[in-house]
Amino acid sequence: MPPPPLQWTRRSALLGGMAWVVPTMGKAGPPVTATADGDRSLTAALQALVDDPQRPLTGLSVLCMQAGKTVFEALLGRRVLAHGAHPDLPVTRDTLFRMASVSKLVVALGIMRLVDAGKLGLDADVSTMLGFTLRHPGHPRAAITPRLLLSHRASISDDGGYRFDADVPLHSVLLPSGKHYGTGRSWLPHAPGTYFQYCNFNYGVLASVMERASGMRFDRLMQQEVLGPLGMQGGFDPSQFSDAELSNLATLYRKRSVDETWNTAGPWIAQTDAIDGVRPAAPAVPKSYVLGSNGTLFGPQGSLRTRVQDLAMVVQMLVRQGEFNGRNFLSRTSVQSLLTEQWRLDAQQRNGDSVNGMLQAWGLGLQHFIDRSAQAGADGFGDRLLQRGGVQAWGHLGDAYGLTSAVVFDPERGNGVIFAIGGTGANPEKHRAAYSSFSSWEARLLDLAWNRVL
Repeated sequence: MPPPPLQWTRRSALLGGMAWVVPTMGKAGPPVTATADGDRSLTAALQALVDDPQRPLTGLSVLCMQAGKTVFEALLGRRVLAHGAHPDLPVTRDTLFRMASVSKLVVALGIMRLVDAGKLGLDADVSTMLGFTLRHPGHPRAAITPRLLLSHRASISDDGGYRFDADVPLHSVLLPSGKHYGTGRSWLPHAPGTYFQYCNFNYGVLASVMERASGMRFDRLMQQEVLGPLGMQGGFDPSQFSDAELSNLATLYRKRSVDETWNTAGPWIAQTDAIDGVRPAAPAVPKSYVLGSNGTLFGPQGSLRTRVQDLAMVVQMLVRQGEFNGRNFLSRTSVQSLLTEQWRLDAQQRNGDSVNGMLQAWGLGLQHFIDRSAQAGADGFGDRLLQRGGVQAWGHLGDAYGLTSAVVFDPERGNGVIFAIGGTGANPEKHRAAYSSFSSWEARLLDLAWNRVL
């Protein structure tokens, strides 16, 4: 049986002059250094956010960018909590987090690298790559394309699962004649291209397409085409990490038991990546695996482990129109494609699922934050990034296993905020911001950080 969706739990669902704060060893404490009174005040406010007894966080790595350069960085709390003979370990600049759905933004870069290389077309029928005709059973004339998958308009659904065992090829799930098709829950009723619904399974299909287009396994392809060229640490397969990367991997926590009960006064419960110095096993991929048959095996929807500072390099590249370290990582055309709106919520037309107002507009692999709020009449709460409003941006959010992450940036001005929270102590559904669909701590963090760069 496929697991229930986890990568989008809200669905009741660099370079240049850097200044960072170094945490003390052991439990989270006051910052050791800061560059100015304003940054010391910001760091103190962030530390109070981590230490809030009603809504505690295990650890936080946050980075602010201005005009394409890092201007502030805070590293607070712990990446691993003391247990048994293992001591507390602090969040550092080299801490890798399982970034949840922020992974999709990085996967979108891999797609565009293949487009730039002429191996894939954004509007090509993916059937030509997959080796079987992929069509919506109720709308057989509409081709499924990378553009529709990247913009969550392919009418594929997570309701039938989004990660499948090695012996379950995707055609078995998506075709009515398939052994694992069941009642067809992997399809929405809407015609492809007419409706938006955020879907992890889209990225399993994209990973399969990427394998067929490149002739490489997805995780290795991402290492060759994206992570390596951008100098990013980590990857989609922790079994291949260096010893140093594994030692810096954050364990993710929640104060939530297996029966889904939250207890803020209770213990922190490890959710994933609690490796305790033991190298993780390699993915269960048989030697007989056929490239492109099941890209969900490698977690393209949310299994990337990397550092916050590595995601800042992604932002810097996009702000510079695809240029990185003096070379063209992406063409300007591909960057423009990523940052071109493909869908915007129209509540009257009912053209999509906003996930309680959080998702208002989408490009290719990136969300467009358009500054809608409940007070402005938006559906649900909204995607507002600052309490006072006034900022629109692009990026992606992540939320799984206690991890909360975000990459949010203004491509024209080069301003941005990137963060990862390693553990959540209170139920986010019970602690919403008054003006957006973010949790109260995310909203506070975003407000503090964006005010730093404006």
